[in-house]
Amino acid sequence: WGWLADVLGVPHSGPVVSFLPIILIGVLFGLAMDYEVFLVSGMREEWAHTGRARQSVVDGARHSVRVVTAAALIMFTVFAGFFPLDDSLIKPIAFALAVGVAIDAFAVRMTLVPAVLALAGRGAWWLPAWLDRILPDLDVEGSSLQKTAPAERKEPEPVS
Repeated sequence: WGWLADVLGVPHSGPVVSFLPIILIGVLFGLAMDYEVFLVSGMREEWAHTGRARQSVVDGARHSVRVVTAAALIMFTVFAGFFPLDDSLIKPIAFALAVGVAIDAFAVRMTLVPAVLALAGRGAWWLPAWLDRILPDLDVEGSSLQKTAPAERKEPEPVS
């Protein structure tokens, strides 16, 4: 429709580039999953240590929000850097990616996801027993080491 065409420096409105949705979904999905891993892994680590659902979301988000903010601002700036180009093929892709990163990182990942996890409480970290038996135990945080008794732990032999 040509809204904001003069502000963005777009000479005329036209159809969407045919491969724009494919590129947009691929790049934004990849970035969104990175942001999600940064945020939720910190929250999960706090949950494994404390067992307090709401406080784990708050503390995990507090520790991860700087990384996600920096990454989102960097990607927004990179994509927005292509706005001044006069190429009618590049400009809509850059605009869509910049706006998509901003909305996804700030509205979805740093607002909606923590809110839903906080509302879900302990249910956010619940896993059915039958699924827990099937899935491999990827103990990245080392929480199983903390649960074993000190007498059961094997101390490494000194190297001489």
